[in-house]
Amino acid sequence: MEGIAACDYVGPMRIAIASDHAAIEMKTQLREWLIEEGHEVADLGPDSHDSVDYPDFGYKLAGVVADGTAERGIALCGSGIGISMSVNRNPKCRCALVSEPLSATLAREHNDANCLALGARLTGLDMAKACVTAFLTTEFEGGRHQRRVDKLSEPK
Repeated sequence: MEGIAACDYVGPMRIAIASDHAAIEMKTQLREWLIEEGHEVADLGPDSHDSVDYPDFGYKLAGVVADGTAERGIALCGSGIGISMSVNRNPKCRCALVSEPLSATLAREHNDANCLALGARLTGLDMAKACVTAFLTTEFEGGRHQRRVDKLSEPK
């Protein structure tokens, strides 16, 4: 993934990253890469390959993004599905499960996603880095999308 850096277009960010046991290797590799790119990264666990429950780590990630401790969150599990569902239980989080960069870009542009979910068993490391790069370097368009995003945080 040479030539594409997570901080090419934006300054360093405070990023939280969490996974379940199925995605611990990808979490570790992404964490180290993000640190090399100059970001401040909070690794919320787990720290071992012991079986854990993805909702526990999804909720933890959502909490630090919702309270502003982290500007963005990266959630990982085997498929990305379960952990994205748990992050999205927090009304202040908009977690997009993606498998390629265009979806990550659109999630930022149109949905102001503040969390990104990836499936470690479905997505290779180079593709994951490309998705994270798109997620971190794309701005929210606002405008006509803002009212829709507002409805996500305050359902009626």
